[in-house]
Amino acid sequence: MPSQEEINAFISRMPEMLIPEKAQGVNTLFQINLSGENGGQWWVKVADGKCEVQAGSADNPAMTLSSTADDLYAVLTGQANAIAYFMQGKIKVVGDMSLALRMQTMFNFS
Repeated sequence: MPSQEEINAFISRMPEMLIPEKAQGVNTLFQINLSGENGGQWWVKVADGKCEVQAGSADNPAMTLSSTADDLYAVLTGQANAIAYFMQGKIKVVGDMSLALRMQTMFNFS
């Protein structure tokens, strides 16, 4: 189980993980809500080939991704399959589903 510090550090590195050419034409704001002892809330803005991440809640995000911190960490670090976890209800997406799918190509999480 990753610590709160590991989760914070991983999410804070999302701007470095963005692949600008894969994010061309994207101008969006999405929310990440993670439950559990090591959870938290962050909003992520992708615009003009850049990414910004801040702790807290976004007003009117295009998509909200909810999961336990452990499950999302497993997916983002390649230990679990995002589609399988979504189908099992371990990851929930509200809003723009295509944005959730595009995240896999816009970011180099490995």
